[in-house]
Amino acid sequence: MNEAAKAPRLRLGVNIDHVATIRNARGGAHPDPVRAAQIVAAVGGDGITAHLREDRRHIRDADIERIMAATNLPLNLEMAATEEMLEIALRHKPHAACIVPERREERTTEGGLDAAGQHNHLAPIVTRLTDANIRVSLFIEPDARQIEAAIRLRAPIVEFHTGKYAHAEGAEREVELRRIADAAALAAKNGIEPHAGHGLTFDNVQPIAAIPQFAELNIGHYLIGEAIFIGLEESVRKMRALMDLAR
Repeated sequence: MNEAAKAPRLRLGVNIDHVATIRNARGGAHPDPVRAAQIVAAVGGDGITAHLREDRRHIRDADIERIMAATNLPLNLEMAATEEMLEIALRHKPHAACIVPERREERTTEGGLDAAGQHNHLAPIVTRLTDANIRVSLFIEPDARQIEAAIRLRAPIVEFHTGKYAHAEGAEREVELRRIADAAALAAKNGIEPHAGHGLTFDNVQPIAAIPQFAELNIGHYLIGEAIFIGLEESVRKMRALMDLAR
């Protein structure tokens, strides 16, 4: 039996931001991200991820409490490292808070957080979240320098940005896969739980899922996009099955 086959079950966190994006395009209440969270819970998802952005283009403030009340799944709140977002997280106390970089002009998160360069800014935020019993995750590139920063910050979780892997092809993708695998091993060796996400699809998820140190994948845009064609239930079930096969 290979090492991947011995790995524990890999959790699937489903990002429901883009259900809210569609809702916000016309205003009103439909489609409701809360209904999406309930579907994810019903078909085997392990968690809900939502990014409360500064401009509220996806999830809105009022959605957070509703999502948390709708299912027993843990909420992973993606947030920028700002005082506003910190206060919101401390008020709602989600299961986890994933600190991500955020620029107003970007369409989506375009890379990992510079945890090394922002240590002094991040340290009190990580401490306050931890003191509130919120699991802190840092969304970083699969890079040793950033992992070392996470260790210094005492972050229990890192989520590796897999965008470069997802967009690469051929030999370049294999290089990126090895970089991610090495980073996952380094994080786990130092007592940090590694997660991964960004750009993962039915076609590219299995090599990432097979990395034995990973405990969780967070996937959103692709699953919501596929739901247009095959339904959210089937989209989540298919991703869950592919991840399980990889283990």
